[in-house]
Amino acid sequence: MPNTANEPASSAERHYFEQLAQGRFVIPQCQSCARHHFYPRVICPHCGSDALRWVEPSGHGEVYSTTIVRSKGGDYTVCLVDLDEGPRLMSRVVDMPVEAVRIGQRVRARIDAVDGAPLLVFAGQPEERA
Repeated sequence: MPNTANEPASSAERHYFEQLAQGRFVIPQCQSCARHHFYPRVICPHCGSDALRWVEPSGHGEVYSTTIVRSKGGDYTVCLVDLDEGPRLMSRVVDMPVEAVRIGQRVRARIDAVDGAPLLVFAGQPEERA
């Protein structure tokens, strides 16, 4: 049976989205090499082991790159975010003007509902003062 655009392709992907729908952000961590990875897979992309467990990352990260998408419905960012645990993922930075999002900016993950479905997004963190 062909996969539809709204149906996860793998059990790992399905688990990720089920957890997101329950308000939990989880990613796989390899029990052999201890590295985290994203996008969810059933085999560690770093060492090839299938000894994985699902963990809740800190949610903290840093904007690696960003661009602004201009649309009639409103402008938004598309960003690559490096989680503190190592994986890089694509998302959005929200709750601030799109022009204010900067490479190197610290962000924190949260789950928003967009068009009735859960979406992992990031909000900017206040800058720490020395």
